[in-house]
Amino acid sequence: MPRTKISKDSFKGQSIYVGIDCHHKSWKVTLLTDKLELKTMSRDPDVNSLADYLKNNYPGAEYKVVYESGFNGFTVCRKFRDLGIDCQVVHAMDVPTSHKDRQQKSDKSDSRKLAQLLRSNGFEGIDVPPPHIEVDRKILRQHYTLTKMLTAEKNRVKAVLFQFGIEIPGRFASSQSRSWSRIYIEWLRAVPGLDPKEQLTIDNHLDTGLLLRKQLLKVTRQIRDLSKEDNYKEDYRNLSSIPGIGTLGAMRILLQIYNIERFKTMDELCSYIGLMPKMYGSGERTVTGELTKRGRKDIKVTLVEASWVAVRKDPALTLRFNKLILRMNKNKAIIRIAKNLLNRIKHMLTHKIEYELGIVV
Repeated sequence: MPRTKISKDSFKGQSIYVGIDCHHKSWKVTLLTDKLELKTMSRDPDVNSLADYLKNNYPGAEYKVVYESGFNGFTVCRKFRDLGIDCQVVHAMDVPTSHKDRQQKSDKSDSRKLAQLLRSNGFEGIDVPPPHIEVDRKILRQHYTLTKMLTAEKNRVKAVLFQFGIEIPGRFASSQSRSWSRIYIEWLRAVPGLDPKEQLTIDNHLDTGLLLRKQLLKVTRQIRDLSKEDNYKEDYRNLSSIPGIGTLGAMRILLQIYNIERFKTMDELCSYIGLMPKMYGSGERTVTGELTKRGRKDIKVTLVEASWVAVRKDPALTLRFNKLILRMNKNKAIIRIAKNLLNRIKHMLTHKIEYELGIVV
């Protein structure tokens, strides 16, 4: 029986859709064509090996790859693209999951679902940032993590005091206990009437907290240095002119948005940040709910906090806020102000200008 020889152009004009369920030690990979499911296989987590397999077995085809965002970030995507293979990363929440899928979940079904989603063009891929942006974002993430750890340690100290019936003296303001002022720490080091072993417990929490605070100060300085680099300094200076936006807020916005031109409309930007409400529609009835939980929570919080400052310092926003609270409560009104502020930020980053008081874009 004559054999069909596969040439280098045998699959020219055809597409191979590749869904990958990524894990540390292995990948589950499903291959589809426009009409067929070819196979599902286990592979070593190696981009070059999988690329060679595709080129050797399906030469001349157009390869399209997708995997869920997760622990491996965008490195796998960049490696595929460097090899000339189209690769996209999909948000896990954008992968449709039926009740049956939740009851019978497996790596095989996950990879097959991804490949089918890619073939039907049923999702919008996550933006893949340049490597230096991904690296710089890590510094901000470290700051966020250290802040949470330090806050937890301060709360543990208060919990120990409460457990043993020790009240914080009234001479210490709440701000002093939150910031761990020098005189407050001195009092904690020698709490009157406390058993030596109980004091030892507090000292251990203090030592841990002070180490965290030292590291947090170091990371904060690194973020300040980052803001002075050529990539950021102009936009950072402009964003810092916004009432209520400081070093951390400006760098959060810059590193998450990084390229304002990738947002074609204001709705796209609001959706990315998470300033879009949930919508429930049925027939002629449409209900607008609370803000969606998706989006960049860090920027959303930064914008809302800055908005409370801006409504006091910017006459145009003061006027708008006063009109809004006539028909809604203050918390809902400040979300509208945050959207106005985000619109101003889009305008500022697009035109490379500073913030101007008394103007609403």
